[in-house]
Amino acid sequence: MEGIKSIIDHFQNRDYFDEHYEWVNEHIEKHFPDAEVKVFHEIMTFDFKVHVHLIKAKSSKFDILITSGMSSLEMKIPQEAENPKDLRFAEMMMLIPKGMEFKNVYTGDKKNDYIISMLKRTAKFPHQEGSWIGIGHSIVSDADFEPYGNDTEFVGGVILPSVTFDENFTKIKKDGRIINIYSFFPLYKNEVEYKINNGYNALLDKIIEADSKEILNPKRKNLIKKESFISKFLK
Repeated sequence: MEGIKSIIDHFQNRDYFDEHYEWVNEHIEKHFPDAEVKVFHEIMTFDFKVHVHLIKAKSSKFDILITSGMSSLEMKIPQEAENPKDLRFAEMMMLIPKGMEFKNVYTGDKKNDYIISMLKRTAKFPHQEGSWIGIGHSIVSDADFEPYGNDTEFVGGVILPSVTFDENFTKIKKDGRIINIYSFFPLYKNEVEYKINNGYNALLDKIIEADSKEILNPKRKNLIKKESFISKFLK
């Protein structure tokens, strides 16, 4: 009970922007008026609700997952950040292969639930930690770098700008506020470590070099080539 009380206390007396849930809904309807949209609702929570929209646009070669609820709270942006006012609110997005199946109710332990888990955990992280995330930031599933699920080896991700959609879609602008929609690129353990040790630009070079697409490839090849025994010996 002490843990639950701590969570409740952490989120008490916060300014909630509940209208952002509706703004995200309106944004999706505006850009995908003919799409089939399913929402994985978060029903019970002690912090704040993060729903995930599954958008199946008929004309698209991929499906889209977008969170709704991350922007219901304001992230704590450091003043030294460029244009901090424009970075306060965000939602997470992932493009996934067409027709990827999910159970009707998200439980976190069904086939492909790890994909939804990646977005939900990332969306909650900055508010739980009193921090922020933006382009170039990396995140891990937990302190032990455990995979997001039994059916994946992804343990984290990096926040990227979308290369598929322009700012007309990736920025929701209303009433003087901006909700940024960031793309989540899943990473294996050694890729997260590489990013931490070498920085965002070095990892981005690896992504470009491998010609990795924005659409999720659940079985993609590792970006970091394993060193041979001889290479290690010669160092």
